[in-house]
Amino acid sequence: MSDFKKISSEYISRHKYFSARRDSYETADGKTVDPYFVVELPTSAAAVAITEDGQMILVKQYRYAVDEELLEIPGGFIDPGELPMQAIERELLEETGYSFSSIHYLANTTANPGLLNNYTHLFLALGGKKVADQSLDHNEEIEVILKPVGEVRIMLDQNEIKQSMHALCLFYAFRFIDVKEISF
Repeated sequence: MSDFKKISSEYISRHKYFSARRDSYETADGKTVDPYFVVELPTSAAAVAITEDGQMILVKQYRYAVDEELLEIPGGFIDPGELPMQAIERELLEETGYSFSSIHYLANTTANPGLLNNYTHLFLALGGKKVADQSLDHNEEIEVILKPVGEVRIMLDQNEIKQSMHALCLFYAFRFIDVKEISF
C-alpha cells in the first residue's frame, strides 16, 4: 500500500451521510501532518440515462449548499450491501420512474481525494422506458427533464452542467456513444 502511517484519528461529526474526522499521520520520510481533515461519504453511483426514443434524462433540483437549481444526471448513494449496478438501477427507477434495457459501466472516480474519502461509479443506461412514478426520499424535490442527446452535448460544452462528477460521466458516456457509433 503506502509508507504513510496514521498516528491518530478523532471524529468531529458522525452521520450516515456525512462524517468528519481530524487525523494526523506520518509521511514516508518521517514528516508529521497534523491536523489532516477527512470527510467520509458513502460510495455513490450516477448514470447518463437515455430513453428508448433517444432523449437524455436530466434531473433538476435545488442544491442548498451552492444555493442554485442545477441540471444533473440521476444518481445517489449506494446502500450498505448493495452492488453499484443494483444501486444505479434503483436510483434511476426512484428518481425518474424509468427502467433500462442495458446499463454499461463507464468508470470509478473520486471527486476530491484531498478531502473526501468516497468514490462514484459512473454508468450509461440505454433504452429507458417509463414504468413507474417517481419514488423520492422525503428531502428530494426532483423534476425530470428530457432533452435530445445532441442538445445535452452542447450544454456540456457550454458549462451548463455544473456538477463535476456528472459532467465527467457525460464525457465518458459521449466517448462510449462515439466509439460504439450509437446514434439517436
